[in-house]
Amino acid sequence: MDYSLWPSAAVPWSDVLAGAEYAERTGWHGVWIADHFMPNRDDVSGPVHECLALLTGIAARTERVRVGSMVLGNTYRHPAVVAKQAATLDEISGGRFVLGIGAGWQVNEHEAYGIELPPVRERLARFDEACRVVTGLLGQERTTFDGDHYRLVDAPLEPKPARLPVLIGAAGEEVALGIVARHADEWNHWGLPELAAHKGRVFAEHCARIGRDPSTVRRSAQAMIEVVEPGDAGARERRQRLEAAGRPVVMGSAAEVLDVVARYPAAGIDELLVPDVALGTGSRREDACERLRTEVFARI
Repeated sequence: MDYSLWPSAAVPWSDVLAGAEYAERTGWHGVWIADHFMPNRDDVSGPVHECLALLTGIAARTERVRVGSMVLGNTYRHPAVVAKQAATLDEISGGRFVLGIGAGWQVNEHEAYGIELPPVRERLARFDEACRVVTGLLGQERTTFDGDHYRLVDAPLEPKPARLPVLIGAAGEEVALGIVARHADEWNHWGLPELAAHKGRVFAEHCARIGRDPSTVRRSAQAMIEVVEPGDAGARERRQRLEAAGRPVVMGSAAEVLDVVARYPAAGIDELLVPDVALGTGSRREDACERLRTEVFARI
């Protein structure tokens, strides 16, 4: 199983870059950046950098790690423009970019910017069309598409990447995983190993209905992961805060964290993402990541 770093976009560019360069030199598989414009809370004050701008800078300053969006919101990004941006970013990265896309969900950024957030059913129908637009532009010489939400006429996309993987971030079992089965090269969701195993079984059912082998889709997942010392007075507060925000948490001694993380491969996960938002910055973040790398990931 590969492991990748997910630097927070709510810190200065120098800190984001430091995280990416740390991952580059110490053998992490990839670097992922979330696509949001503001914090997901009532108080939206505080900096949040734009995803594709950060990824472009990371791609230009690294040579080995994969770089990817986790994930671009379809409600505020036209899929034809996304495909064009992705192809350019792929060239800058030398073929290391993964285009992560999703249906869009964060309410406050839509309300603040006056961007429509349709009901879930319509949002998913729009996203399904967007996936067809993106994959068509990336894979066909010209694309004509006449849908309910998007229309393209003999649309080109040049230069065209040799092969740019499309990742879909989705967890909804009734509709969203069907979209993943139809369109994705890779699939991502939050969750602990038990949830990943369950989602994998549901996904396999969607694949069976369309005759696709589910093993052809690379799978990734993430949780808030941290090795802590027994005397870490702030660990309980961090866990409670993260769990209150609805995030899965793997926190404890190296042996305890390893016990959970080691179950991800059997649950079908090929790549584990580590968000660093609760790991601090500077030397604290690097020390926390090094403990994970040497005491957990190296033993799987």
